[in-house]
Amino acid sequence: MWFSFWRSRDRFSLDELRYLTDQLMKVQVVNAVNKDFVIEALRSIAELITYGDQHDSAFFEYFMEKQVMGEFVRVLKISRTITISVQLLQTISIMIQNLKSEHAIYYMFSNEHINYLITYSFDFRYEELLSYYISFLRAISGKLNRNTISLLVKTQNDQIVAFPLYDEAIRFAFHEENMVRTAIRALTLNVYHVGDECVNDYVSSDPHADYFLNLVKFFQEQCISLNTLVLDASKNSGPVSTSTIFSAVDEIEDNLYYFSDVISAGIPDVGRILTDSILKLLIFPLLLPSLRREDVDGTKIGPMTSLYLLCSILRIVKIKDLANLVAAALFFPIEAFMLRSEAKLNGHMPGTGISHENHSPDNDKLSPEVVSRSLRVTVPNSSSDINLQDDVIRHNINGSKTALREALLSYVTSGNDVQVLGSLSVLATFLQTKGCTYDSSIVLDYCLQLFSHQFLGAVELEETMLDAIGILPQRKQHKKLLLVLQSALKEVSPLSSILWLPQVPQFAEYVACKQALVGEGSGEEQLFSSESSSMKDGVSNELDCYLQKLKDQYGLSYSCPEVGVSPRVHRFQVLDALVSLFCRSNISAETLWDGGWLLRQLLPYSEAEFNSHHLKLLKESYKNCSSGLHAEARGTWSDVLITVLCDEWKNCKRAIEASSPRKEPKCLLFPSQKCSSEAIPGESSFVAGDRMWELVKVFVLLHQVQIFSTGGALPDQPPVHPPLDVPEKPQANTADLDVFGLKPGAELKLVDAVPCRISFERGKERHLCFVAISVGTSGWIVLAEELPLKKHYGVVRVTAPLVGCNPRIDDKHSRWLHLRVRPSTFPFVDTTKRAAQGKLKTNALVDGRWTLAFRDEDSCKSAMSMIVEEINLLCNEVERRLKPLFDLGMSVDLSNHNKSLQVSSSRTSPSNSLLF
Repeated sequence: MWFSFWRSRDRFSLDELRYLTDQLMKVQVVNAVNKDFVIEALRSIAELITYGDQHDSAFFEYFMEKQVMGEFVRVLKISRTITISVQLLQTISIMIQNLKSEHAIYYMFSNEHINYLITYSFDFRYEELLSYYISFLRAISGKLNRNTISLLVKTQNDQIVAFPLYDEAIRFAFHEENMVRTAIRALTLNVYHVGDECVNDYVSSDPHADYFLNLVKFFQEQCISLNTLVLDASKNSGPVSTSTIFSAVDEIEDNLYYFSDVISAGIPDVGRILTDSILKLLIFPLLLPSLRREDVDGTKIGPMTSLYLLCSILRIVKIKDLANLVAAALFFPIEAFMLRSEAKLNGHMPGTGISHENHSPDNDKLSPEVVSRSLRVTVPNSSSDINLQDDVIRHNINGSKTALREALLSYVTSGNDVQVLGSLSVLATFLQTKGCTYDSSIVLDYCLQLFSHQFLGAVELEETMLDAIGILPQRKQHKKLLLVLQSALKEVSPLSSILWLPQVPQFAEYVACKQALVGEGSGEEQLFSSESSSMKDGVSNELDCYLQKLKDQYGLSYSCPEVGVSPRVHRFQVLDALVSLFCRSNISAETLWDGGWLLRQLLPYSEAEFNSHHLKLLKESYKNCSSGLHAEARGTWSDVLITVLCDEWKNCKRAIEASSPRKEPKCLLFPSQKCSSEAIPGESSFVAGDRMWELVKVFVLLHQVQIFSTGGALPDQPPVHPPLDVPEKPQANTADLDVFGLKPGAELKLVDAVPCRISFERGKERHLCFVAISVGTSGWIVLAEELPLKKHYGVVRVTAPLVGCNPRIDDKHSRWLHLRVRPSTFPFVDTTKRAAQGKLKTNALVDGRWTLAFRDEDSCKSAMSMIVEEINLLCNEVERRLKPLFDLGMSVDLSNHNKSLQVSSSRTSPSNSLLF
């Protein structure tokens, strides 16, 4: 037999297939003697069937005639080695994956051979066998459609009673090996997207629906593990812990995307099960209660991890009810969730509930009194200013229950940097759950709607919930009012509308609203001078609906007095919190930029939402920041100040005008690393540079906030004076020097140069000439070697930045001049360098030091005076160029004097302190 098997034959021929099949049918038992032949026969048959499917249908006809699939199953039954099982699974997987003919696939799935192999009791103690089995299942799922899926299910009375492929697959859904879990998820998605209603009923009915419940429970465990990693990393930060968190975050987000893919299959019951499971097992018992809870153990999640998870869930899992229920839950006090120690799904099997210990709220933190003080609400141009403010304060201090919404805002007003970023991320995530937009001409689009009877219908619920929370953008508010007006005109006869449409009373308001929507006319501010009762009723009805659902379906029984407060008050609470944020000095510029983005989304077109209190706070904060920037004009990095400011101006404008925040929610888990003031000397230029960089970013933000909050357009460049064509009295003029070519080896005229000695290496003293040079906003300390053949000229040997050199004559040796040598380039502008800064060793952030020895005391003082004079010239030029920036208060007041009497009267006249 062995001789005949290896005889010369055409490898890809029907005779070869006949021969292999005949030999395989003669095998009565598979053992160590013939297993190699059986393995080779199985592999070759798969190769021939795949070849025949593409070139000759006679191959597969013979395969069916001889019922080779049955032979495969027989060989599996009589085999005694694991290698046969592996090869058989691999053989059938290859055939299924490569067969293109629907007829061939249909045959493969018939006769119950595939189902037999699926349910066969393989010994999965061998990891290789499990891997091939999972690949086998996934290959089958890749060929599923409405026709083939019916061959793999068992029915009774027109209902599916068994689906071996799905049932066996989900047994491995939570396997410890990630590759296995990934393959099973791909398989289940292939099943869900077939769209067979009977299959959909099967997977969403008991007990198979427990799979989705277990998915959320598995995800819950991953979230708790992530929180443990975050806590450990906060205590022992390092590249290993960061890498571990990144891996955990990737897996969590992969799970969320899987949830989203499952929902996109369009199985209503599955969406409902996932929504209930996520709310009852994760969001209500763990995430929402932790927003005010500092103590964290193995069964709880910390505040920052909770904020990250909330953002990720709402951003990735796009379930409409889920987003709106979470938004409605913000009106409940945290105690409403903390008191629910068990979360159970209706009708689920015992043991699936998640429980945790009850905790009393930390009343010393985020107290209602603090919240009421930090969220001061006033409404401009309204006679009810005081009443609204008193109403909100009474609401905040009513009892001891603070709503989750207020807890989020309190993070903005009084939390640390990460808490502020987390709260802003949640608000931004809600803000980005927008309904559809539309844009067309005023009369034409309305007439077309009349003729086609296609009104815009109800606004997406997300927008009404955004309005209730207080973060609905003004453009969306206009659109909402448009819908109300269109509803009022809904009964207009389309046949006669062209003739008498302009005479309809509501049509004028409709046109005004459309004009405001596209930024035309002056109706925008009038639209919100008073709130439409129909709009308010619409918001209340939608919110009441979801609040009632939370009470009836999820057992939240706390009263929500905030619901009775006007959405306009909630908008002012958010605005107050953001203005308060911009007045804080202990928050990083990066986080403040995120606050600027959110404010830009809420107030893109009008200053009507700002009142005198807001403007006063912003102006004071801007004034303080201006003083700091003016001081930096004579600081360690004044020579690069304008360059950094121009770069950050463009970056800030791009950030706050972007369609979405720059940072992903995962940034909450990785706080930015800054220079440690303990590891770096206090006089280090790196500390000064970090301080200046932060100050510039804050200044730029406050400058731009004042511009767009008063109705102005943000320019592409900051308003600074251009450089002078001819410097007034630079040393470079007399030195005959091209400052842009100042490099070692360049020639320069040694005017007023002072001879000195310096040693860069032990025992090697060099005699050089010292000169300080400034041109515009650039300056250098130059050490040059005199040319012997060219009198009064020298060659540059070494340079150092002029600004920040901190010249000091030695106390004991009056001929010695000490200089600090800081980097010549600003190390914080490049974000990649900034990100890697935390990995640098401490000695890499230490400035250089020069000690110059002069011939006498007068020469040393002369060098010192030269440095001071050139630094003053440089700093004066920096101040001259920055002067228009400090004149912002005057220009804003003049440009907006006629816009709002209240706003202009609330501002003081431009102060000379801003002009410096």
